[in-house]
Amino acid sequence: MEYLSESKWKDGFICPKCGHQGYCHPKNSLLRKCNRCKHISSPTSGTLFHKCKIPLQKAFMMVFLISTSKSGISSCELSRKIGIRQKTCYSFKRKVMLSMQESVILGEYTVQVDEFYVGGPGKKKRGRSHTKNKKLVIMAVESYRNKKVLRGSAQIIERATSKNIRSFMRKNVSKQAEVKSDKWRGYIPLKEEYSKLEQKENKAGRGLFAFHRQAMMFKAWLRGIHHSVKHLQGYLDEFFFRFNNRARNLFFQTVNRMIEKPPVFLKLLNLNYGR
Repeated sequence: MEYLSESKWKDGFICPKCGHQGYCHPKNSLLRKCNRCKHISSPTSGTLFHKCKIPLQKAFMMVFLISTSKSGISSCELSRKIGIRQKTCYSFKRKVMLSMQESVILGEYTVQVDEFYVGGPGKKKRGRSHTKNKKLVIMAVESYRNKKVLRGSAQIIERATSKNIRSFMRKNVSKQAEVKSDKWRGYIPLKEEYSKLEQKENKAGRGLFAFHRQAMMFKAWLRGIHHSVKHLQGYLDEFFFRFNNRARNLFFQTVNRMIEKPPVFLKLLNLNYGR
């Protein structure tokens, strides 16, 4: 609780109700009471720890396990390690995964963009096949000499239309970047906005080697720990958060993001983040 208090108000206390900066501690607690409107703020209010139903010590342990486990950790394994119901672990884990959302602008090196499907039985069929059990994911990776992947980002889309591809690329790819994709016609209209976009043959994944290697790594990670999942977007965010920040302290970075994020309830999380 002390760490939450110090991190939340590291730049000074501001009352969320009236904006006043003066405060006092009621009854020698970590709560802060506004001197003007008498509103009381707790270290967990206004964060993803708001109204947390599990002890904070166990909540921090869950954040540590989720953020630092190299291969990820399932809610069932969290339940065994922490001693809490699996459903409670799953609900809290989704909040942790929500804090792992990040916006990256790729473009320092060559960016490879393409789509792939996740889920459904394998039919050993190459190309763009679609079934009800599959979800289409568009992914962009920044690669060095088509081998080493430096950073990446991915998002679920309904269809590989120019509109959906453009929306994703505007959020994640610099317009000055050198972009490579396959011959899919959905990328043709984007050449007006991305002047360095090059479409090339992608037979057996050789044209976009770095992209396909990253896609296989994600699928292997997903199958190895989770087998099958709902809310795929959260797992994409978790995978790339861990990958993009692999040289940093993931635990403290995750905790600080949970403090900065506003509280969200499970029903709203399913509504806005349910894919």
